[in-house]
Amino acid sequence: MPVLGVAELLRSSGMSTICQRVFGPYKKRSRGQRNSRSSSRRYKGLYIGCGNGRNYLPLGAAGLDLLGLDVSAAALEQLAERAPERRGQLIHGDLSALPDRHRFALVIAIQVFQHGDRAKAHSHIRSAQERLAPGGLFCVRVNAVGTDVAPRHEITERHRDGGFTVLYLKGPKQGLPIHFFSAGELNGLFAGGYEPVLPLRLHETYRTLPDTGQWSQWEAIWRSKAESGTWHCPRRPGARRVRR
Repeated sequence: MPVLGVAELLRSSGMSTICQRVFGPYKKRSRGQRNSRSSSRRYKGLYIGCGNGRNYLPLGAAGLDLLGLDVSAAALEQLAERAPERRGQLIHGDLSALPDRHRFALVIAIQVFQHGDRAKAHSHIRSAQERLAPGGLFCVRVNAVGTDVAPRHEITERHRDGGFTVLYLKGPKQGLPIHFFSAGELNGLFAGGYEPVLPLRLHETYRTLPDTGQWSQWEAIWRSKAESGTWHCPRRPGARRVRR
């Protein structure tokens, strides 16, 4: 099932000028610089749940300087094998594996925040928001209500704002709770301290036969309203980077 990448979100929202202002001109680094393990290495963006690089690699090739984070060691190893020069930019773990006080000018998360029940899904987003620098951009794509949920499952919670969680009883996600966000629920998580750059919009993917129905996803880009600044990402002792 195809996933619309953040690169498409950025282009379709007319953000080329904004990105240029936030990240500045891209400067290609030499092989020695790419392989450098210096503690002065700077990462302007964070990709949460980068997996094996399906979206991470195209974004990096487009010029975004991204630190890749994922809880799957196997996926990160696949990514490192595909792009050895980026091995030093990959960290195994969740957000707690990052330097404690570091903030990023860009946070990207595609299809990662819906894992767990409502409370856990909200907690994932709040934790990621704490990693966004003032004036930074937060790009997100998550499951949406309205999806024709399949395969067999049971609804374990439903909120008055329309959001709900299911427990899959069959298929690759069997035994896993997955949350589906309503528009009001997701907008509420970004109320107050953020302004929409790409307002929340719905993307529907129709399944191919013999499967039926469609999978709905929300996608949006928000900017933190606070004044921007400059942040540095030192390597924290003990951070679990992918090794050779």
